[in-house]
Amino acid sequence: MNWSGLESLLSGVNKYSTAFGRIWLSMVFIFRVLVFVVAAQRVWGDENKDFVCNTRQPGCTNVCYDHMFPISHIRLWALQLIFVTCPSLMVIAHVKYREGKDKKYAELHQGSHLYSEPGKKRGGLWWTYLLSLIFKAGFDTSFLFILYRIYHGYDLPRLSKCSLDPCPNTVDCFISRPTEKKIFMLFMVVSSALCIFMCICEMIYLIGKRVVKSLRAQHEKERLAFAERHELSNLAPSSSQYRRNDPTLAESQLSLSRREKAKPAGVTTTL
Repeated sequence: MNWSGLESLLSGVNKYSTAFGRIWLSMVFIFRVLVFVVAAQRVWGDENKDFVCNTRQPGCTNVCYDHMFPISHIRLWALQLIFVTCPSLMVIAHVKYREGKDKKYAELHQGSHLYSEPGKKRGGLWWTYLLSLIFKAGFDTSFLFILYRIYHGYDLPRLSKCSLDPCPNTVDCFISRPTEKKIFMLFMVVSSALCIFMCICEMIYLIGKRVVKSLRAQHEKERLAFAERHELSNLAPSSSQYRRNDPTLAESQLSLSRREKAKPAGVTTTL
């Protein structure tokens, strides 16, 4: 499978992703796709031919191998990577739709644009991006659950006993390099769990940012409504209300008027 083509296609998502989304995409292609292509395929390449049972009964080895490996780890992880990366294409398709719609609008309205930034996560694009995160986390969780149920845990036994037909009795079967395969399986499980964690963090970040923005807009709306109901002139009292009578000044004026009354009416002074 050409994973480089898928990587080049999804690299455009970085322009519309948050910091958590960029970390998620780097983890997918470095810790999962690269390890899958370079190492995991070679480790599991001999699982069929090197599966050995201590019997020469024709068909017994094939039946026991099918019972122990209902689906190959390699094919299961390939399906998981395809399902996990495909929801990001929803975001790219939505952005391309916005760009085409904005281009047609600009042609009909003499250069005015319908979207200031088509890649901005607002309106329907915000919901598309959030839905893609839910799908990515859901697919990863589903495949981890499927792997757990098929193989009864994240372990590979060194010895497997099989008593299915056409085996004549209970036979012992062995897989090649069980410890190495177990290490790679745990690595893929842990990397999937980290990707789920990054998707959850990004969802919390988007929802929290949206809630904070809504609260700020509501607070600003209430502030403007309050300012309209109460004009500044009505809120601030007039300067006359702050004027105070000086008691010392009033008493001095009163004493001055008393002295003027006490003077004799006809007394004059000469030099």
